[in-house]
Parts: sequence; structure tokens; C-alpha cells
Amino acid sequence: MVVAGQLVTHGQSRPIELADVAEKGTFAPKGVMAMRLIPGDRAHYSALKAGMGILRYSYETGEQTGTLLTFTDLPESYRKPSDYITSPNGRYILLEYGPEPLYRRSYSADFQVYDTQSKALVPLSAHGKVRLPTFSPNSTQVAYVWKNNIYIVELGTMLEEQVTSDGAVNQVINGAPDWVYEEEFALTTGLFWSPDSRYLAYLRWDESDVREYAMPIYGEALYPTEYRYKYPKAGEKNALISLHVYDGKNLKNLKINTGLEADQYLPRVQWSPRGELTYMRLNREQNHLELLQADLNTGKSTVFFEERDACYIEEPTDWYLTFVPDSPLFIVPSERDGTRQLYLCSMKGGEPQQITRGRDEVKRVYEFNPTEGTVYYQAYDGSPLNLGVFRASILQKKRKGKKLGRERISESQGICSATFMGDYYVLGQQSVGEVPKYTLHSLNGKQIRLLEDNHELKAKLAAYALPEKRFFTFRGPSGDTLNGYLVLPVGYDSTKRYPVMMTQYSGPNSQEVLNRWEVGFDQYLASRGVVVACVDGRGTGGRGREFRKCTYGQLGKLEVEDQIAAAKYLQAQPWVDAERVGIWGWSYGGYMSTLCLLRGADVFCMAVAVAPVTNWRFYDSIYTERYMGLPRHNAKGYDENAPLFYTDALKGKLLVMHGTADDNVHFQNTMRLTEALIRAGKQFDLFTFPDRNHFIYGYGARGYLYTHMDQYITENLLR
Repeated sequence: MVVAGQLVTHGQSRPIELADVAEKGTFAPKGVMAMRLIPGDRAHYSALKAGMGILRYSYETGEQTGTLLTFTDLPESYRKPSDYITSPNGRYILLEYGPEPLYRRSYSADFQVYDTQSKALVPLSAHGKVRLPTFSPNSTQVAYVWKNNIYIVELGTMLEEQVTSDGAVNQVINGAPDWVYEEEFALTTGLFWSPDSRYLAYLRWDESDVREYAMPIYGEALYPTEYRYKYPKAGEKNALISLHVYDGKNLKNLKINTGLEADQYLPRVQWSPRGELTYMRLNREQNHLELLQADLNTGKSTVFFEERDACYIEEPTDWYLTFVPDSPLFIVPSERDGTRQLYLCSMKGGEPQQITRGRDEVKRVYEFNPTEGTVYYQAYDGSPLNLGVFRASILQKKRKGKKLGRERISESQGICSATFMGDYYVLGQQSVGEVPKYTLHSLNGKQIRLLEDNHELKAKLAAYALPEKRFFTFRGPSGDTLNGYLVLPVGYDSTKRYPVMMTQYSGPNSQEVLNRWEVGFDQYLASRGVVVACVDGRGTGGRGREFRKCTYGQLGKLEVEDQIAAAKYLQAQPWVDAERVGIWGWSYGGYMSTLCLLRGADVFCMAVAVAPVTNWRFYDSIYTERYMGLPRHNAKGYDENAPLFYTDALKGKLLVMHGTADDNVHFQNTMRLTEALIRAGKQFDLFTFPDRNHFIYGYGARGYLYTHMDQYITENLLR
């Protein structure tokens, strides 16, 4: 076993309680408050302070230097906004009230428009709660979505114009993503203003032919109600998506010609700084990506970049396309050399020029600084366990066969991230042995001030007996070196034998084995005398294209092989009780823990599965087909690794927990598994959470879940 790092153990005697990690948030580190840009002011930022107002602060000192809005100046019923949006010119502030969540990222809310010049406060719309209010770049208009239609409000007169009229629930959505785009492409809006504010581009989803999924909502009334929404499962019909442009000058809508193929994806739309409308086109199999430019007069589209992959293109993101202002140049990530790196390309064509190179893959782009000619990004830092923040110049000459230069701006090894704001950035840093710390820097790298170092949390930790966390590696069944971590019980004695609880997620491009700070359920279990182990197997991120995409078309097969191999490796250690090895996980991790218990019946004595997928045919089209292909082309891959078909093999103890209103991994998965286990004559344990979604929270549900799991582990692993 190779130890790569460890958490310093504090030597006091106070134990970690389950409520500390499951309910109270005793060890939750502090972050920093949102720092919003103030238009035209490079020295200050704004932030909302509850009970006071929207205040102005100095970047350099952190001191309050003024007030943009004092809440006591507003009518009493409007003094507690949940959030705010400032117009690009700073004159108007949209105040948000009473947000109501829809799905993971979407919600509706009441919005009031505050005019900083006239001090007037007026409703954005007479319709009540609306979605996605978006200022035009010239700050004269706000576009929003109400009942699946798009409206534009002229702020000078507060007159409203309806842009679309065909929106209808479970039929047509204008300007707001459907469920599967929001969930699997992380697309948060379908509204896109042109830089000159003349045009509003928008996406339209026609989901008329998408099949509905229905969920009973038990509530508190005498009879349950039913929630129905469009959910395309793997191989089923998707919504038909189209791109349109509304011309505010001529009051006309233009439909963009996005190609002859209707069964495709348009996961991103973006205006270039020069006013060119561009969008991303992805085929149904998600192995051919194109970037196109649309003609605003004819609607015709022209491809200016494309990528193909034998397996799949990684999930599109907001940062995939980064334009270089005042030029036809742009930056995109690509795996063409075997790892995910950045390339400089031109809309005029030509060979892409590599900006970054090496084994350390790029994780995300933060921004491009035109003054410096540099791109700021996050990438792995010498190991898949570490993430650093870097910058690289796009002006470097391509040096074939040599590593291109990059400058590391993060200061320590661990998990580092950054948020950029004009001339400054906030640098976040943490590691296994260091609680999260946040510092403010100028673009030249100079630290301006410390924002948060979580010293109060450090002092609190000194009173607890914390388990030790160690990283290790071992050789998996494929010959690959796999990364893992152990959380060892307080007072760990290598001459004793301990039960082991394996935890994992294992999904494509995910990672759990990272050099980050955490005191959670792992540490609680270890404080009870359980060794907690986690291994990132094949298919996980940070190891290059081949390692990540080898699971294509056979999700679950190689991942289960690696988890079983990890369990056997641990069983061979003298300090492990080989008869007491369990595994648990949530979502994809729940799918894996179930399948591991069935395929590794002689290895694992128990498993806990929370909200598990039990057959990939039940999951949504975009995610599943990206990694599995279409069911009609890969029926064997879908069925060979579905837990439903291995229930005869169950030997150990199995606990399944699921929310009945899970809009993501449907409760259907657990019900079908239950039926299969009944038919196989296999006893197992089931716990359901009424009206809870995929995250199982609210009214004590999260604490209840962990308490039930803790009891199950006590009965079956600590016996």
C-alpha cells in the first residue's frame, strides 16, 4: 500500500456524532459572500446583506464604502429579497422574491424593478412569478419567460411585448430548457441577447411527442395528486429543438436553419463579441459536435469547427467556446492528443494550435484576458488528486513535441479554484490537511487580502478525535494503477482486524479520490470503528481519454470489476476482517453498490443503495445514450449490466432507499428491482421517502436517511 498523504489527527477525545455530519453541519466550512461587479467601477463590488441592503465594498480593503440600495427605503413587504441582478449600466436592479424551485437548476420568482435614479420600485410583470429575467446589454429591456412564452419589457415605459404565443405545458417551451437539457447539459437558459441589444435569440423545445412520466404526490390531502412531465428515456423520442431570432427593430421572428436532421441537440447558443450568432450542434449519438454561425438575414448556417470521437464528445459546457475579442479566434477544449487540452482556432478555418499540453488535463476555462493575451483555467496539477489554477498565453509559438508553457497561479497543492471579477480574482484552496481558504488577488498574482481561512472551524476541530485519511494505490484487474483513499478509525491498530465500508460514485468522468478537506459521513463511520475505503476505477476522470472512455457501451461492467478487485485487495490486508466488507452509494453509486453486491456476492456482505438506477433503459436519453449508445444498437450492453437481471445471485444484506418523487432517477427503478427480488425469492430491506426528490431532504428526511443507514451498518457490518 502506497501512502500519498494524510490528515493530521487531532488528539482530543470528543467523538463525531451522526447529527454533526447529517443534520447540524457542525464541520461545514465557511465560504465567501458573492462579490458582484459594479458597472463602470473597477475598484468596488456589491453584495447583498440581509436586513440592510445592497452594499458597495472596496476590493482592496473589504470595507463598506457606500450603498446601492437600502432596504428600509422600500415598502415593508419588499425588504427581504432573496437575490438581485444589476443591469449592465447599473441603473436598474432586479430584486427577486419568493423563489419556487422547479427542477435542479430552474425556478420561478416574483421580480421587482428598482430604478436607482427615480427610486421607483415597480413589478417586472403583472403575471406574477416568472422565469429567467435577462437584461439587454444596453439596459433598456428585460426578457423573461412566463407559461412557456417569451416576453420583453421596455424599462423606460414598462410596456410589455409578447414575443411567442405557442407555449403550452408539456407541449412547447420557448426560452427555457426542458427537463433533460437542464439536467444533462446543465443548460440554464434559452434566452440570448445580441451585443447591440437589437436581437434576442431563443431556443424552442417542441415536446409534444415526448412521453410523459407521472409521479403520485401524496401530500397531506385525502386523495393524492399527480405530477406529470416530459421525460425522454433512452431510445425514446426527444423534444424537437429549434433556434429562432427575434428582431426588435423590425418586430419579426426568424427561424435559423439548423440542418436537415431533426433528431439532434443544440446544447449551447452564444453571441461572439463581434455580434455573430453561433451555436453548437450535436448529433443524437453525441459523437459529432459542430460549431456553426447563423446568418441573421437568411437564417442559413455555416460550420466553422467540428470534432468527432469514436465514443462520445464530453458534455458541452458554458465555457466550451471562449472567444478572443476583436478577432475571428476562439479557444476550445479537445481530446485529440489523448488528454483534454486547450486549442486556439479561427472561424476562418486552419489547423488548431495547441495552447496546453501534457498529462494534466484541463478541467475548465475561467476566462480570457485580452490585455494579457492569456487564458485562465483549472487543470490537474501533477496528479489526478490535485487541481490547480493556471494561465497560458495564446501568443506562444507551437513547439511540436514539447510541453507548452503554463503559469501556475494557485499557491498550494490540493483542490484549487478561482472566480474572476474584472481586475481581481478569488482563489480558493484546500487539501486533506488544510481547511478551505479564500484569498483575493489582483491579476498580477499579488494577494490583496485574506477573505476567509476558517480559523473558527480549525479551533473547533481541535476538540474532536478525527480519523486519519490516507491515499493509496493498487494495480487493478486491467493493469491500471487505481487511486484510492482510506479513512482509518481513531486509534487505528494495524494488529487488529476491522470491518470495511466502501463508498464510491464511479460514474463517467467523476472523481471521489481527491486531495480535498472533508469531515463527513466517512469520518463518522471511522469514528465508530469502521475503515472507510474509496477507489476511483476505470471510467473516472483525470486520467486521459482512454481511461475515461473505456467504459463506453458497457456502463457498470469494468467499474464493478474494479470495485470487486479493490475489495479483494483490502481483504488481503492483515488489518481487514475479510468477512465484513460492505459497499454503498447514491444515484450512480447506488446502481454500483447494488450491482457489486450481486456480481460480487462472495466478496461483499452488505450494500446500501440510495436512489439507484437498476436498468439504463429507465434513465434519460442524453446521459444514457452519451455513454451507452442507442438501445437499438446496443441492447446487449444495456441488459448485461442491469441489476434487475442478477437478483438470483443475492446473498448479502441489501438496503435500498428512494424518494417517491424523484424526477431524475425514477422510483420506477426501485419498484422494478423490488419485483425482480420478489420473483427471485430474495429478502431485502426497502425504505421510501414520500414526495422526496433525488436529494432526499426536507422535514428531517436527510437526517432520517443517515440514521437508518447507520443502524443498518451497525446491524450488518459491526455485528
